[in-house]
Amino acid sequence: MTTTPTDDPADPSPTPRPGSPVGAAELADAMTRAIKRIRRQTGWRLEPYGITPGQARALRTLAHAPGCETPDHAMRLSDLADKLHIAPRSATTVVDALEEAGLVERSPDPADRRAVRLLLTGAGRAAVERIGQVRDEVAQEYFGEVSPEDEEVLLQVLRSAEARFLAAGPPRRSAAPGAAR
Repeated sequence: MTTTPTDDPADPSPTPRPGSPVGAAELADAMTRAIKRIRRQTGWRLEPYGITPGQARALRTLAHAPGCETPDHAMRLSDLADKLHIAPRSATTVVDALEEAGLVERSPDPADRRAVRLLLTGAGRAAVERIGQVRDEVAQEYFGEVSPEDEEVLLQVLRSAEARFLAAGPPRRSAAPGAAR
């Protein structure tokens, strides 16, 4: 029997019935709960800085791009959308907010007048530092009681699962059981 992910703090870790196997669905449920809690805590901690989790992801992606501070090598808006796995229009909305906050600047692409490159500003670099601190604090609070050995095992398992998933290629969408074709 698979439990349903919940955000109920009174029910921190639903358990399967005694004797039922813990399988991939149970693991997925536990991961979903963890991700929701970590994301919520991170969002609350970033709120005083006026940064959403989505904006934080965009800033971190830009900060890790080679040449993020030089116009000739800065990341294109379309590349940011690809790296974030969001539609270009959604990336534009995120960048609009970051630009309004003075965290990024748009620059014309010298090789393509239609393209826009994104430059991280000094304030953007400072925001990336704050984001890193918040992420570290939240992760430490969530995983603080987990042994370094267990952290390593969990990380290896997740990396292995991700590598196998990506190697298999995009999953096919199938119709729900009983759905008309």
